[in-house]
Amino acid sequence: MNSRLFGAGATLCVLALVGAAPVPASASSPSASASASAQARHGLPLGAADLSETRTTRTLQPGVTLTRIVRGADAPAMAWTVEVSIPGGAGSPDPDAPPTALKDEESAGELVTALHAAGFDARSEQVTTAATADYAGGTLGWRVRVGTFTTEAAATAERTRLRAAGYTGSAWYTGWDGNAGDRGPWHVDVLTVDPKKFHGDLKASFGADLENRETTSALAAADGASAGINAGFFVLDPKAGAPGDPAGVGVYDGRLLSEAVNGRPGLVVHDSARGTAVTRFAWRGSVGADGTTLPLDGIDRVPGLIRNCGGTADDLPTARPLHDTTCTDPDELVAFTAEFGKETPKGDGAEAVLDRTGRVVEVRSPRGGALPAGGRSVQATGSYAARLTALAKVGQPLRVTSELTDRHGRPVATSRTTSVLNGGPELVRDGRLHVTPATDGMVQAGNPSFYYGWVHKRNPRTLAGTDAAGRTVLVTADGRSTGSLGLSIKESADVARALGLRDAINLDGGGSTTMVVDGQVINDPSDAAGERPVGDALLILPGSPAKK
Repeated sequence: MNSRLFGAGATLCVLALVGAAPVPASASSPSASASASAQARHGLPLGAADLSETRTTRTLQPGVTLTRIVRGADAPAMAWTVEVSIPGGAGSPDPDAPPTALKDEESAGELVTALHAAGFDARSEQVTTAATADYAGGTLGWRVRVGTFTTEAAATAERTRLRAAGYTGSAWYTGWDGNAGDRGPWHVDVLTVDPKKFHGDLKASFGADLENRETTSALAAADGASAGINAGFFVLDPKAGAPGDPAGVGVYDGRLLSEAVNGRPGLVVHDSARGTAVTRFAWRGSVGADGTTLPLDGIDRVPGLIRNCGGTADDLPTARPLHDTTCTDPDELVAFTAEFGKETPKGDGAEAVLDRTGRVVEVRSPRGGALPAGGRSVQATGSYAARLTALAKVGQPLRVTSELTDRHGRPVATSRTTSVLNGGPELVRDGRLHVTPATDGMVQAGNPSFYYGWVHKRNPRTLAGTDAAGRTVLVTADGRSTGSLGLSIKESADVARALGLRDAINLDGGGSTTMVVDGQVINDPSDAAGERPVGDALLILPGSPAKK
C-alpha cells in the first residue's frame, strides 16, 4: 500500500474483485459511499475479464473521496521491441511529441528488406484503430519493428546497434500498444467531489502568472489545497509562445484570460462543485474607440503564435483545431492583462497601454514591457500596428471586450466562482461513449503517426467529468511504465463511463499527468525528471460546514 496515498490510521474501504464477481471488503467504512461500491461490482473494462482488481477508498474531507484502483497487479511481463521511427522533431523540447512511426505497406516492406540486409530481425505490422464518434478508424498504416526482447536493456542495446547502422529507433514495451487482450497492470486514481457534502472550493489555478509553469504540487501548496490534478493543455516550446500559457480556453475566478480554441470542449467548474459540465466554446473580442471597432485575435498570448490552432480565418495552416500544432498569423491584435506576467511580449509592432480606468497612457513601438498597476494593454502586429496606433489616443479611453460564446454564438455567462479549463477530446456525452478526435484536431491529414502516438497508443491520462448524481470526478491513470500501462483515448472513454461519468473530457496527459493529495504526489509521473511543471491545475480546497 502506498504510504503517501493512505496514511497511518486512515479509515479505508478495500474492495477486491476478480472479473465481475465482487469479493467482500476486508474493511468497512462509513466514508465509502454505497454508490462507489456499486460502481466497483464490475471491474474496469481493461484487459481480460478475469483480471484481479482492488479498489481502496479514503475520505479526504467532507464530500471528497479518493479511490485507488489497481487492475491486473499480477500480470506477467510483456515483451520489448525496437520501433524504427523518425522522431517527433529535430531538437523538439516536447517529450510527448509522438514519433513518425507509420508508413504505407510498400514503404514499410522496403525498410524491412533493407534492415534484413543490414542484419536486423525486422518485421512490418499493420496498425488498425477503432472507430469513434467522428472518425471511421480502420488501418492507420504499417509500423516497422526489430526483435523481441525480454528486457528493456536488451531492446536498448539493439536500438544502439540500429543507430550505429544509420537507423532511428526507440525501445518500446509492447504493453503500451493498446491491445485489448493485455493483462495490465493499470493504476488509476479517482477523486470524487460530492457537492451535497462538500464545504470547500473547487477551482483552477495558474499560479503567479500565466507565462510561467509550476508543478501541480506547487500550485496545490500555494493555495493550501487538500488535493488537485494537472489541468489543461499549455505551451511548452518557447517557439510556440510563452511556456505555461494555456493552449485553449482559460477562465479563472470568472475572468477569461485565454481564448478558446474555437469549437473545442472545456471543463466548467464552480467553487461549490455544483453544475460541473463539459461544454464546447468559441469566443469573441474587440478593441474600440470613437465609433471604430477592431476584432481581437487573442488574449494573453504571444501575437502571431496560436497553439492548437482554432483561431481566425487568416491563420495558417488552418483556422480549425489542430492539436500540438502552432498556427501563425502575422497580423494580429492581442489583449493583455496583468495576469500574463511581469512584462508583455517584446517584438515588432505597436502596443496601447491602458491604466486601471481603461484610458491610454502610452502607445509604444516596438511592443513589450511592464503594465501599470491594475492596467492592461493591446498589442498589434503587421498591418494592425498602424490601425491600433491611429485608434489609441493618449488620455482617451480604449474599450477592450471579450466573452465566451457557445457553438451558436450566444454569450456564456461566468461569475467570480467559475473556472473553465481547456481539454479534448470529449470522451462521454449523456452517458454514452462520444469520442471526438477528428473534431478536436487529433486526426491530422497526411500524418497518421500523430493519431497512432497520441490517441491509439497507451499513455498517462488525466480525465474529468460529472456523474449522474452531480458529483465531479477527477481521474489520473499512470502510464509509460511496465508497472502501469496507461490508456488509449478509447480506453479512457471506457474507464470514464465505467466510473459512472455521464459527461467526460480528456485533459492534458503524458508527462503532465499528476495527482496531489495532502501535499504529496501520489501517482507516478512518467517524465524521467519527475513531476513536470504545467500551465494550470484543478484544485480541491478545504472548507468548513459554516461556509454552506
